[in-house]
Amino acid sequence: MSAEDLQRLRQQIDAVDDQMMQLLIKRAALVQEVGHVKQQTNAPVFRPEREVSIIERMIAANTSALGPASIATIWLEIISGCRALERVIRVSYLGPAGTYSEQAVRTLFGHRVEMVPCVTLDEAIREAEAGSVDCALLPVENSTEGTIGRTLDILLRTPLKISAEISLPIHHSLLQKDGDRTAIKSIAAHPQALAQCHRWLDENFPSVTRMPVASNGHAAALAAQDASIAAIAGQLAAQHYGLQSVAERIEDDPNNRTRFAAVGEFTPEACGVDQTSLILSVPDKAGAVVSLIEPFARHGVSMKRFESRPARQGAWEYYFYVDLVGHRNDSNVALALAEIRERAAFFKDLGSYPLFDRLTAKADK
Repeated sequence: MSAEDLQRLRQQIDAVDDQMMQLLIKRAALVQEVGHVKQQTNAPVFRPEREVSIIERMIAANTSALGPASIATIWLEIISGCRALERVIRVSYLGPAGTYSEQAVRTLFGHRVEMVPCVTLDEAIREAEAGSVDCALLPVENSTEGTIGRTLDILLRTPLKISAEISLPIHHSLLQKDGDRTAIKSIAAHPQALAQCHRWLDENFPSVTRMPVASNGHAAALAAQDASIAAIAGQLAAQHYGLQSVAERIEDDPNNRTRFAAVGEFTPEACGVDQTSLILSVPDKAGAVVSLIEPFARHGVSMKRFESRPARQGAWEYYFYVDLVGHRNDSNVALALAEIRERAAFFKDLGSYPLFDRLTAKADK
């Protein structure tokens, strides 16, 4: 290809970019009109079911070499920028800067969002309950180490609902101030991260002290101050705290992922890519659990998760955390839930909400 051919192609790309820019300007103007209507009706700015529907529609319309994950990411950022024309939403999360929770906020909401880092998950949910943020983003479950107990306890007591969920790939790095593995005397990380890397640590740093801390961001901050401390964290933390990688992808499971739930006051409508979450308990009698969940099978409702957790209100009493495929307004789900509500000793609807899995799908092929 000659230099003239390359220049001609670049000029064509520039022309397409100019057309796209004009369309973005038109889209932004329409979004501002929508914002004026929402203000009159006090409608929420964040409409996750609408955002997922747009992304799914764009993926279905795509005939280019760009894969679904690329299309989803591009449109999420367009949506994020336009959403901010109505109002920049505020999201609390487990801080400090550099945590996977921060990465999840950016992935779910895009970069036009105000982030509010919190010291604990309880503080993050309190911000949402007080109305000082639009929602809190909480880690719910890790594919290697299971559910986050503190989050389950929070979901039990909070009046807020889950309004969206995203599943984020978790790739851990061992980070140190200078990248010098010989200087490492202790390794700091959140207990979940230490557990997700325990086999690798046993093989590579068997005699080094492991230091559980409140978050991987906090571990990275410690490592930035003390060369004898290494942190298990992601590349976002490495960039933020100026750390060097001693080793990358040290998680024991290469498919390691964590689910994050956006918890707030908004209740989304159905979009076709929905999940419903419940907390249930049963009367103390034989066959109660089987009887409780029987309507799911009869009405053709699929369960994605069914997990027990001590109720902490008496000996051998449990709550059951359940995730279902579908929205509470779907006819089969609604019929099953109506029956289960009658049978359960305790019934709490945590919300029906869209899944943003397209944003974190495996790399485009």
